[in-house]
Parts: sequence; C-alpha cells; structure tokens
Amino acid sequence: MTTTDSHAIVLFDGVCNLCNTSVNYIIDHDPEGYFKVASLQSDAAQALLANHALPADYLDSLVLVENGEVYMRSTAALRIARRLDGAVRLLAIFTAIPEPLRDVVYAWVARNRYRWFGKRDTCRMPTPELQGRFLT
Repeated sequence: MTTTDSHAIVLFDGVCNLCNTSVNYIIDHDPEGYFKVASLQSDAAQALLANHALPADYLDSLVLVENGEVYMRSTAALRIARRLDGAVRLLAIFTAIPEPLRDVVYAWVARNRYRWFGKRDTCRMPTPELQGRFLT
C-alpha cells in the first residue's frame, strides 16, 4: 500500500476515543478526500508499519504516510491540520516550535489519552458511507 500525490494515509489507534474523534474531524474537514485512514491494528496499517520499519505493536503516536515519507507525533498532526478546511489550518504555525518541544506535549497527551478520553473494546468500523475513506 502506497500513497500518491493525491492521497496520504493517517494511521491511528482504533480503540482510542480521542483518536477516533480526531479521525472524524479529519474526515469532516477534508472534503477532497486527500486523507485515507486506517487503525494501527488493521492489516493495512500493519503492512505500512512493516514497510517503514516500525514495530507491529506501535500505538504510541498518530502516523502519517505522505508522498512516501513517514511523519509521527506532533509533526504528523500539524501536517494533517495544514491540509484541512477551517481555522485548524492555523495550527501549522506551531511548526515554528522545535519538534522535540512539541513532542513533549504530544507525548504527555498520548500517555494520558485513555484515562482522559477513554477507550473502546474494539476498533472502529467505518459506516457504509465512509467505507471508501478507510483502509482495512
């Protein structure tokens, strides 16, 4: 599975409520369908992780695969934000902050995401209307 200039792939923790809410936001604010999504627990994500030398049990971060490059943590989130409709694009200004500093905040939220936002017992399944946006 590869990306092209017309699509990028967002890999997310499929049982994380914060991650699922973020995916809903991405889908709702990406009218051109630039982003395809897959839970990190899916076969499609497992293949992408293996292709990019990431461990199969990787759940620590959002992963963006764009134009053959892999972006994680705050860089992935900010690269996604810059492509979405609305005011969220303004978050791209935070790329001016050095990545290690941004990632400290990202890691803190990631460590606490289940406690603060909860988690599901199973991965999210796309509705029939959204099936084309999900890789399985």
